[in-house]
Amino acid sequence: MDPALTPHDALALLAWQVDLGATEAICETPVNRYEEVRPAPAPAPAPAAAARPGPSAPVPPVRPAAVDPVAVAQGAAAAATDLEGLAAAMAAYELCELKKGARNLVFSDGNPKARVMVIGEAPGRDEDLQGKPFVGRAGHLLDLMFGRIGLGRGDPAAERALYITNVLPWRPPQNRDPEAGEVAMMLPFLERHVDLVDPDILVLMGNHSCGALLGRKGITRLRGRWVEALGRPALPMFHPAYLLRTQLAKRDAWHDLLMLQARLRGG
Repeated sequence: MDPALTPHDALALLAWQVDLGATEAICETPVNRYEEVRPAPAPAPAPAAAARPGPSAPVPPVRPAAVDPVAVAQGAAAAATDLEGLAAAMAAYELCELKKGARNLVFSDGNPKARVMVIGEAPGRDEDLQGKPFVGRAGHLLDLMFGRIGLGRGDPAAERALYITNVLPWRPPQNRDPEAGEVAMMLPFLERHVDLVDPDILVLMGNHSCGALLGRKGITRLRGRWVEALGRPALPMFHPAYLLRTQLAKRDAWHDLLMLQARLRGG
């Protein structure tokens, strides 16, 4: 503005411009509004992010307590007060894998009042089908052998009877040898079986029967002499299945049968 212009004159000049239709005050030099740089609006503050929980530590799976199959077998066997209860306890035992592939539980055969209890190894195919120990060719030979000294599984008189069972009550696949774990878990049932029958003499038929009750194998060295098993006199003998394959061993089997006969007669 001109410095010589008085305020009164300036006001009069402004009124004159209004009367002329001026609606906006402008500068002496034009202003290009398109090139005017306006400050960018300040960005709005970002909303605070919700706190995310950090990754939680994985929860370890809850594992069931380990089951001791031998301890379970010991408890079930001890609870049996008679042979029927023992057979039921063995049938209810679910920790032996052999049960899943077997047709029948092979418990026993013969007279439970017999003085002589024969303990074999494990059922074969014929035993599994019929649910009885020592049937088929091996069973037929066993009956002939003991029949020669006046003993039989079907005899009602205790002094002439046989009672027969096995270390394992279920057939191993393809008639394989019993495994140590299988023998260990079924041994409490066998021990209880012997306690309930209470025979005078045990006959241990074959290598695995000796291994289970004597803790030793080697039937060719064990046979022919008396030993003790479960607090009773025991006589190891060749298994009839072995005798069917080895004819020369029948002479040794006959010798062992005569030893058994002499013992029963008190000789």
